Amino acid sequence: MPYIPMTEYDPAAAEVRARYDAQIEKHGRITNMKRTLLHSPKAFDVYMEWYALADLLRAFVPERALMLYSFAISEGNRCLVCSTFFRKILIDSGDDPDQPSLNEEEQLLMDLGFSISEDPHNIDPAVYAALRGRYNDEQLVLLFSFAGIMAATNLFNTVAQVPLDAVLYDYKKKTTRE
Repeated sequence: MPYIPMTEYDPAAAEVRARYDAQIEKHGRITNMKRTLLHSPKAFDVYMEWYALADLLRAFVPERALMLYSFAISEGNRCLVCSTFFRKILIDSGDDPDQPSLNEEEQLLMDLGFSISEDPHNIDPAVYAALRGRYNDEQLVLLFSFAGIMAATNLFNTVAQVPLDAVLYDYKKKTTRE
């Protein structure tokens, strides 16, 4: 049972309906998280900056590596909604999110993602060294900023008790509890 109910389209204000319509036009549906966020259009807009940061990362991080990074952060934060969302993306692309075959960059980003979500005060110096060897300062800022908004998204979904979207049910990790 969600702590905050999801917004409904019909009684919503015009500004909320506009965001609903844009999401449906772009993605074909609107997620439970977004319907919950739409109680505050400003909060919704802030969280949608995830997409802007992801687009900037795609200039230097391959798509699969970005999805694995997002998955590691979400899994490390134990966010049912986000970890299952990224499980779906990975499974649908032919990957095994529980035992992925990783190249060096993907392994680095997964290590970073888990480290950020589990204990950001004690990131392995070897991870920092590898990051410094691969990315410039601007890229590192984008990677760390993206991790922050990903963690914020995880936190929102968990604290607000956003229910898992029906399209994700079949992708839920078998050992994950709702």
